Amino acid sequence: MLLDVQNLTTRFHTRNGVVHATEDVSFSIEKGQSIGIVGESGSGKSVTCYSLLGLIPQPPGRIEGGKALFDDVDLLQLSEKQLRKIRGNRISMIFQDPMTCLNPYLKISKQLTEPLEIHEGMSFRDALPLAIEALDAVGIPDAKNRIQSYPHEFSGGMRQRVMIAMALITKPELLIADEPTTALDVTVQKQVLDLMKDRQRDLGASCILITHDLAVVAENCEIVHVMYAGRIVESAPAAELFRNPRHAYTRALLKSIPATHQKGEELYTIPGLPPDLNLTPDHCTFQPRNTIGDSSQCLTDSRPELVEVSPGHYAQNCPGCLA
Repeated sequence: MLLDVQNLTTRFHTRNGVVHATEDVSFSIEKGQSIGIVGESGSGKSVTCYSLLGLIPQPPGRIEGGKALFDDVDLLQLSEKQLRKIRGNRISMIFQDPMTCLNPYLKISKQLTEPLEIHEGMSFRDALPLAIEALDAVGIPDAKNRIQSYPHEFSGGMRQRVMIAMALITKPELLIADEPTTALDVTVQKQVLDLMKDRQRDLGASCILITHDLAVVAENCEIVHVMYAGRIVESAPAAELFRNPRHAYTRALLKSIPATHQKGEELYTIPGLPPDLNLTPDHCTFQPRNTIGDSSQCLTDSRPELVEVSPGHYAQNCPGCLA
């Protein structure tokens, strides 16, 4: 087991109250495995992974409980100095927007060599050939000359390739990709995802893919965790989840995919908005939006728990959402 997350709970203490960003989130990933975390914006996907790497702002954020055992070391108990030795080295992250994550004042050469300088103790001169090689590996043409460019001189797809090269240059054991194709057109999305998959396979790395696109996880992940209102509502192998979705929210997400509709048919949308996470989640949070199951049977006086509904397939035990 490479990473085992147990009951991760992260909250933000604000002037307007406590935001329950993630509640009792548990999942694991084996070496070389790819898992997907899907859900709407605000469901807790990114906060989950930011918490693992100590990237949430503290304050107002606070990790209230849980463990995150990475190679038997609890990431949540490490000091900032200890985490720095792991971040960008054994665990790397591809962030959502490469334009805001790449420093506009520094050349690509400096930003690509920095992980090697920090974690491997290499000089800029020694690291530069490896950086050029990494750029070439992610498909940047004329890498030797383009590495001296600034981020604004690259297109969105090329900047994302630079982010992938930067994340993989230290040959990490775990890659976290936070919606890496959100700002890209469909053709470039496919190229970037194929590139990530190829580089991950070459390095034997594990991958956590955060996305709201179910089609992406269907093609790239072995296990899928569906999040809603800060909690995992369903978890299963990808093929099983798409063949036999059990929770009403998962079924609603699948029904929302445009490709599942006939030409000219009105697109299905999940009604309403996600719940206010300032409120204590002591009931079924999906009840007000549940049009797929039976909202009249949803739990109103207790919080549904994740249970095994079939071998390897887990879903929250809310009667209304399973109806």
